[in-house]
Amino acid sequence: MAELNTISSKFGMTAITERERQFIREYCTVMRPLTVALDILQGEDNRFHGTLLPTLETLIFKTLELKSGLQILVDLPEAVVTAIKTRFAEVLDSEDAVLAAVTLPKFKLCWLWTQERKDKAKESLLAECRKLVLDQDQQAGTSTSTRHLSRDSAIVDEFFSFEDEDETSSTAESQVTDYFKSGAQEIDSLNGFPLIKKISLRYNAATPSSAPVERLFSLGKLVITPKRNRLSDQKFEKLLVLRCNHWFNS
Repeated sequence: MAELNTISSKFGMTAITERERQFIREYCTVMRPLTVALDILQGEDNRFHGTLLPTLETLIFKTLELKSGLQILVDLPEAVVTAIKTRFAEVLDSEDAVLAAVTLPKFKLCWLWTQERKDKAKESLLAECRKLVLDQDQQAGTSTSTRHLSRDSAIVDEFFSFEDEDETSSTAESQVTDYFKSGAQEIDSLNGFPLIKKISLRYNAATPSSAPVERLFSLGKLVITPKRNRLSDQKFEKLLVLRCNHWFNS
């Protein structure tokens, strides 16, 4: 406060009051989780679709946690959370986003705050694994899809279909259980869980980032200079491609 008042007096400005200082401090405190979440989601390395939902859920939880320690901006956390829920309502209710998150070894179920939601996520993943096994069996020709007209053949087919279903359920459930018990957090650990890996590849598309485009614009400034302002569009594009390729190779 003493340093701020000294600066204010030198510029002939009104000194900052204690309440104003408290306001700025509380504002920075409330907005800090949001800025951290933005840095995470704008990253380029290992940013999959499954990163989005855990980041949003953690952001909402941490922002609401700050409400009890505020004196002036008591309503700000609620306003931030309401805006997040409005903007990302489709993602927060998406089962695909849940599957993308739980199939990333870094997250699994640790970002879900209630046991009910954890159980629901487990069931969704188990159902996907069972479907995957059944699809694999059908493609390999091991499913009992052919039905005979006679009653005896129908009974035999029905018996074997139940047997395959039990085997499928056992295989999927054991793999899901082992996956959640595993303490590995590296993405390479999915190689030990082929069913989980296939589901993860299906739902975890890379999240688009504006950083490469912004970097391209920055490189463009180095190509078009005041002494090179008569470049044609084609020449400029070729020079930019050459510079970008050189940058990637380095």
